[in-house]
Amino acid sequence: MSVILEARGISKSFGPAKALVDVGLTLRAGEIHSLMGENGAGKSTLIKILSGIHRADSGVIELVGEKTRETIAPRSNQEAQSLGLSTVFQEVNLVPTLTVAENIYLGRELKRFGILDKRKMCEGAKRALARLGLDIDVNANLEDFPIAIQQMVAIARALDLKARVLILDEVTSSLDRMEVESLFAVLRQLKSEGLAIVFISHFLDQIYEICDRVTVLRNGRFVGDWTLSELPRTQLISKMMGRELEATERALSNTDSSEAQPAWLECEGLARAGSIEPFALNIRAGETLGLAGLLGSGRSELIRLLFGIDHKTQGRLKIDGTEIAIDDATDAIRNGFALVPEDRKTQSIFPGLSVRENIVLALQTQRSWARALSRREQNEIASRFISAMGIKTTDAEQPIETLSGGNQQKAILARWLALEPRLLLLDEPTRGIDVGAKAEILKLVRDLSAKGKSVVLVATELEEVVRVSDRVAVLKDHRKIGELTRPNLNENAVLSLIGEAP
Repeated sequence: MSVILEARGISKSFGPAKALVDVGLTLRAGEIHSLMGENGAGKSTLIKILSGIHRADSGVIELVGEKTRETIAPRSNQEAQSLGLSTVFQEVNLVPTLTVAENIYLGRELKRFGILDKRKMCEGAKRALARLGLDIDVNANLEDFPIAIQQMVAIARALDLKARVLILDEVTSSLDRMEVESLFAVLRQLKSEGLAIVFISHFLDQIYEICDRVTVLRNGRFVGDWTLSELPRTQLISKMMGRELEATERALSNTDSSEAQPAWLECEGLARAGSIEPFALNIRAGETLGLAGLLGSGRSELIRLLFGIDHKTQGRLKIDGTEIAIDDATDAIRNGFALVPEDRKTQSIFPGLSVRENIVLALQTQRSWARALSRREQNEIASRFISAMGIKTTDAEQPIETLSGGNQQKAILARWLALEPRLLLLDEPTRGIDVGAKAEILKLVRDLSAKGKSVVLVATELEEVVRVSDRVAVLKDHRKIGELTRPNLNENAVLSLIGEAP
């Protein structure tokens, strides 16, 4: 297969942060190439450089023709498209209130005598969609179609720009299995036509199903590229995460030990269509249950379903043997659930309020303003948790936005612990905080379990999950694929389970 694009020595910094250091990528005609790496690996930065959104600080990108080799440095997305590099992002970046035809010709409208030639645009749009096996009303607004069709329209637009390289960035994240199969059929056809395709996905099964080669980035650096048929899944995961897997016998435990507490929370076939497949999960008092899986595996989706942020489409939830309905966060809190969400800055703290006000907020909301906490009660609660959790602040009136990330996280934990919850859902509680604060947060998790609290923990760092969890549920491609318990619980066992073929 002939080379279409070759990038060498690509580096990019944002201030002191090095996003890419000496990265390379080679794309070939008639090949679907995966770009893989964990959060912060540099995938998005590299794609944005190829798409003209960012400019590389150094390095060379060459576009190769039959008899030519042209050095390029696109300065805009439009310039990249004119060179034959088209990108379709996870979020469809078209205009929903325009018609399908108008979106396909957006920015390059066909005109006759200075007036839009809608007839020719409709004919061209139909031809572009027919290439993908799609027959829809091109005069209808884009917003009238489901997200899967909108993605296909975005791909049709990219191809109609005479693309030589098609970059697909997480386009399957919101598609169901049938929609993914339809997309893959199209990609195989485009591959046979000689297109070079970059396919980015966190779904390992999809990577092995559709891709020919893979390039792995880690911490902004090039790790290598391999033919996927010659690279076992466990080795791919090792290269992404930077540690070798040992040959480990995994053991699944489906039975409780005789010393285990009975489950007080039972999930039976709980699911949300398009988000997470049916799963069974039991949670016991005094245990920490870890959720492990690669980014995009469904960990946060499971948390959101338990807390009622997302509504289930099937399954049952029981507390102490009685079926209950959790339709929103209010129901979850009423039943003793508490959630520390992933994004502390936008979903947790109220930056303009003091540490005291942030800590007492949930308790005051639960009591309603008709039974407002007195200032004395607020001061007592805030002082107690500041002391108990070692929150470093000048006093309870210090604005929370002036605290370090670790201390902000402790204050958010204090907010929920003031409600005396039975179940604490922690989604990435150590993200963005320093090593010392991480250790303190993880110690707090173990202390809560020792006091009889149930904790469900999500953390990108697998070592953290394994270290503090009594049991780990492993997820892949938005479904639960197994559980690991001690003494068989270790990082290698988790990674081996993730890496197994379906």
